[in-house]
Amino acid sequence: MCTLEKRGNVFILTFTGEDQHRFNPNLIGSLLSLLSQVKAEATRGSALITQAQGKFFSNGFDLDWAQAAGSEQGAAERLHHMVALFKPVTAALLSLPMPTVAAITGHAAAAGFLLALSHDYLIMRKDRGVLYMSEVDIALTIPDYFNALFREKIGDASVRRDLLLRGLKMKGDEAEKRGVVEAAYGGEAEVREASVRLAENLGKRKWNGEVYAEIRKGLYPQLSAILGLTHKAYTIARL
Repeated sequence: MCTLEKRGNVFILTFTGEDQHRFNPNLIGSLLSLLSQVKAEATRGSALITQAQGKFFSNGFDLDWAQAAGSEQGAAERLHHMVALFKPVTAALLSLPMPTVAAITGHAAAAGFLLALSHDYLIMRKDRGVLYMSEVDIALTIPDYFNALFREKIGDASVRRDLLLRGLKMKGDEAEKRGVVEAAYGGEAEVREASVRLAENLGKRKWNGEVYAEIRKGLYPQLSAILGLTHKAYTIARL
């Protein structure tokens, strides 16, 4: 499950428990509900941190739930269902009217990596945890909005190749060096502290949230189009 708390102007969304935080319809529904709450309660100076308890940030879609359908066709239908359900999560983060930070204190794989990459800033730890796109290793193709997110968020084609075609398990120091994450720190406490510090500093700018979201959507036009997000080419808001 996931919880939401607010410290000052910073919303902290946490995946709770010691499991792998795999996304199934229940967890996706809870996540969407909390992101809707964050958006509804947003004010100037708000920021969001997404974090997790335990060894995993998230290990992607709940393949056990898919396979519990009892047949190959049923499993495929459940997997496609999760892909469709998760798309609005990416859309919600892309249109959220505030800066967002992913505090990656454990493994982030497949859809878990996608969730992290959907944030504006990624903070990772060096001593434990990897970024990993497992699809090439488990014989699954990659959804269109996954590909669009990687194309527009990771500019280096060789990095995308290594992640998507080699199934590279990228540790924090390499992720920082190759520009996938904002920074990598030595341990869990340092990651959480750095994430709060970054979120608070961004919040101090007290940007207009609607304008911030429009600029973000314009920064990733292919992804926004695939997600069905409209983008105002130019707007004037009160300061």
